[in-house]
Parts: sequence; structure tokens; C-alpha cells
Amino acid sequence: MNKRTLGTSGLEVSAIGFGAMGLSHGLGPAVDDEHGITVLRAAVDLGVTFVDTAQVYGPFTNETLVGKALAPVRDQVVIATKFGFPLDPGSPTPLNSRPEHIRATVDGSLQRLQVEKIDLLYQHRVDPDVPIEDVAGTVKELIDAGKVGHFGLSEAGVDVIRRAHAVQPVTALQSEYSLFWREPEAQILPTLIELGIGFVPFSPLGKGFLTGAIDSATPFPEGDIRNTLPRFTEQARIDNQALVELVTTVAARNDATPAQVALAWLLAQHPTIVPIPGTTKVHRLQENTAAADLQLSPADLDELTAAADQIDLSGDRYPAAMQQWINR
Repeated sequence: MNKRTLGTSGLEVSAIGFGAMGLSHGLGPAVDDEHGITVLRAAVDLGVTFVDTAQVYGPFTNETLVGKALAPVRDQVVIATKFGFPLDPGSPTPLNSRPEHIRATVDGSLQRLQVEKIDLLYQHRVDPDVPIEDVAGTVKELIDAGKVGHFGLSEAGVDVIRRAHAVQPVTALQSEYSLFWREPEAQILPTLIELGIGFVPFSPLGKGFLTGAIDSATPFPEGDIRNTLPRFTEQARIDNQALVELVTTVAARNDATPAQVALAWLLAQHPTIVPIPGTTKVHRLQENTAAADLQLSPADLDELTAAADQIDLSGDRYPAAMQQWINR
């Protein structure tokens, strides 16, 4: 697979990574370990060298699965994980990026991932109770100690990105970005380009909506986060089908699938963008990784962007309780 470098950091990864969350968390029942290992190793066989997990996925079970699956191919992959949630049912706060918490949980991640160094460590969500300078300084100490390779942020706003970057250079920002959610184009992406920071979009297929496999009648299993998202109500899915129809039309012209077109559009937005689609199915993994070779014409890209500009998408990205964790 083609490689990309995250910003000016020198950290080279496959043009399409793999988001491991759905194997254990957030999108219905967790797969068993044997199946998860099969999917993760298939990803590596297909050229994926960038795998994303987090402490909170499970919690902990996803890191353990990723560690077990990738141990035999450790030298072939860049592993990213995240800290920032308390992971304690009795915690009085929904977030925790206190320096002592970061240090303790990173040691746990190293053990679960079976690695001596975490290649890329993200703050999962900005903690309003801890200055970002303290967070960046703590990660800098972990980098100096050899426990972490690179520092990342997730769902951070421009001010936080700049302040963190001044203390410890930020290698990548991870936030949602796709034809289904283009908010980062206004301020986030220009800032990342200016500072030489890579962009790692999660949910690059709009949590599955852009694949064309979801309609108003599609049921989501118990434990699937889409059951709680305003953009996935029955009415919102009806209202937003125009976007899927657009992507499907372009896909038909290119002998591709809607998912491949959505990923190719994202890759074309900037050479330092590395999306991390996730799946529990090997055939979907094959479909997603093949998108790295799909070159949409300038006319196709312009059509997708211009038409998406005209579509008024229905439904908020998150309910209010989750939106409070997003720093903009």
C-alpha cells in the first residue's frame, strides 16, 4: 500500500490505517479473540501499517486484543492508543488527564499492547480541568523516557492544538472527518497544515452510512453507539440519503464501491490525511484498503465536494451529553 507521513513528524504509515475499536467496543457485541486476531493480521497482510486503539475501548480489552494480534508483526506496524478517560465507575469527573493518571495508564497500555514503546499516544479528549501544557509536558517526559514515540490529540480545537504544539510537537490530530462530517475544513485542517501536523480521520465512512449499506430500516444491535446518535434516527437517515446517492453515482462511474469513493475523496483532500476505517469483516477490509489505489478525477472530486456543499444534512453528530467532550 502507498505510504504517507503524518505531517512533518517523519512518522510514516500506510495511506489507510485500521481503527480497531469496533472489534471490542461501541458498535455492538465484541468479536471473539480468534476472529479479531484474524481481522487484524489480515489488515497487515493487505499492507496496513497503522493500527488505532484506546484504553477506553472495552475498556482495556481492545488494547489487549491488538497487542496479542500484532505481537508477531510488531516491527511492521505503528500502534496508536489513547488516554484521558478515568475508567473508574466511581470517578467524579468524566475525563482525567492529570499527569499522574497519564503516567499510570500508559504503563498499563504498554503491558496490554506487549510493546516497549507506544508509537503514537493521543489525549483522547481535552480535559478542561487540566491545562493542555501540563498534558503535553507529561507526554514529553514519556517520550524522553522512551515509553512513547509521538504525541497526538483527539477532537481538540485550534487553541488547544497550538498551545500543546508549543510544548511538545503534535504529530497527529484525530477527529471525525468525511463527506458526512466536514466541520474540520473550516479551521482545523488549515491549522494542521500550517503547523505540519498530520490528520487522522476516524469514522471516514460516516459510521457506515457512506457505504450505502444503511437505510432507514437498518437495525443496530444493542450496544451500538448509532442507536444514540441524532444523525442515525430513522428520519435523519431518510433525509440524508441524497448524499449516499451522490457517492453511489460516482462509484458506478469508477467501477468502485461507495465506500471506496468516500475514502478516495478523503485521501485527495491533503497528502497528510490518513483515514482509519474499521470493520469486523475481512471482505470489507479488502474493500477499504483497495481505496488507496483509487484515483478519482478532478471532475469527480469537484462534483462530490460541490454537491455535498448543497446537501443540508439532518441531525447533530452527537447528543448533548457527548458533545460536551468536544473541544472547539
